[in-house]
Amino acid sequence: MSDWSQLVRELGQLGSSYDVLRRKYTKRLSNYTKRNVICYYSGWLQKPELGALCAVNDTDKNGLMTAINGLDVAKGLDLILHTPGGDTAATESIVDYLWEKFKGDIRCFVPQMAMSAGTMIACSCKEIWMGKHSSLGPVDPQFGNIPAHGVIEEFERAYREIVDDPRTIPVWQPILAKYPPAFIGECKKALDWSNSLVADWLGRNMLKDIEGSKETIETVLRELGDHSVNFAHNRHLSMKKCSEIGLTIKTLESDQKLQDIVLSIHHIYFHTLSSTPSFKIIQNHNGATFILQAQQQIVVGQMPQRPQVAGQPAPPPEQQSMDAPVPMEPVNEELEQG
Repeated sequence: MSDWSQLVRELGQLGSSYDVLRRKYTKRLSNYTKRNVICYYSGWLQKPELGALCAVNDTDKNGLMTAINGLDVAKGLDLILHTPGGDTAATESIVDYLWEKFKGDIRCFVPQMAMSAGTMIACSCKEIWMGKHSSLGPVDPQFGNIPAHGVIEEFERAYREIVDDPRTIPVWQPILAKYPPAFIGECKKALDWSNSLVADWLGRNMLKDIEGSKETIETVLRELGDHSVNFAHNRHLSMKKCSEIGLTIKTLESDQKLQDIVLSIHHIYFHTLSSTPSFKIIQNHNGATFILQAQQQIVVGQMPQRPQVAGQPAPPPEQQSMDAPVPMEPVNEELEQG
């Protein structure tokens, strides 16, 4: 495996090209598995000030269309996923699109974190590959940073206490007044929507041939979708925990060569997100790439692997690496995880 420091040295030897190394290791994974590979990486850890721009949203569909174009879909898909989550509607649309293209023959690889809506995407796949360092997360919907389940829980507690003792009305009145009309109903609908999506996806793919799948799905929904079970939306659920609740988990440690390639990919994506203005990258094993940067959107087709040799003149602007630094203005938005 090329670890963080080894990749730093390799980047120096190549004269900088992050994109060259991403293509190199992603292609290596495809050659090893004989399957299509698409990497979906968000830079929310490196650029938290960008907020919702780093989350799953409808713009991602354009990136996936770029990455899928020209692939032999009969080979299936290995999706390498690193995301904080995002919009439920966009997640549903993305899963439907991937299903239509690959007919459910999708494996999800989680080198580090696929939280919230990212966990929902992982649950739509036929299996999830994780390491001892990997995490999924709860899928209970949020309104801003407020858990929908917590709102309902608070409202039900208020109702019980007021019925039991009307003297508590002055205590609860300012608390309940902060909720807009129909908000409680919207929270219930959001919970039902999230749970129904995960249940449907598990039932038609990952758990479709598992005996007792109905009970397993109920367990998964309780463990992933109930805020009172996990206590926090950003709770990290380990590979062991995800396997215990019934998800089909494959261990990266069971195939050392596979783990080495996947973690090399993970590290070079982290280098890119840490050292360039890029905050979201969707790329396939042939080099077709969709990159979002602050104030920029870059789409690159399948490119020959021609690294710039150190000491040579820089290419003209239209030929420069897609990772060339550009001025970045921070964007402050609140992240809504779905």
